[in-house]
Amino acid sequence: MPALLLALASTSAVGGCSVFGGNSGSGSGGGESVFAVRTGQCFKAPTSVKQELSSLQRTPCTKPHAQEAYAVETYVDSNNPGSTTYPGADTLTAFANGKCGQDFKGYVGVDYLDSKLFFTYLIPSPRSWEQGVDRRVVCFVTSTGSLRTASAKGSKE
Repeated sequence: MPALLLALASTSAVGGCSVFGGNSGSGSGGGESVFAVRTGQCFKAPTSVKQELSSLQRTPCTKPHAQEAYAVETYVDSNNPGSTTYPGADTLTAFANGKCGQDFKGYVGVDYLDSKLFFTYLIPSPRSWEQGVDRRVVCFVTSTGSLRTASAKGSKE
């Protein structure tokens, strides 16, 4: 089954590879396919750590949630735009760190380095890439320790 990888970003380095899980299905309060995640959607905390996943547990942003999608960026190899070869986790991680860091201010309203919030992201797995179903990096706002009960959009936190 196609899946994505998740990496936790900090101001200095990638914290490691892990994923947050969920159930199959779609819609508010249910599982959301990782391939259908859109900006502004919120997701519950993981129930287990997995290397790959295919869905996330979506919830309204007014309910306790751990992540909020704030950007979806498609990876294109700038040296070879038509390439279909998997670029590797290191290349996708560097791309995600750059794009998610750049997009953070436009969504939250404050530069990432001045925020009390953090970001994390999903990157395509080799399997989903090779199957041609995914070339996207999905960026999520997250906090440490406490769940959010409001959207981070424009919060300037």
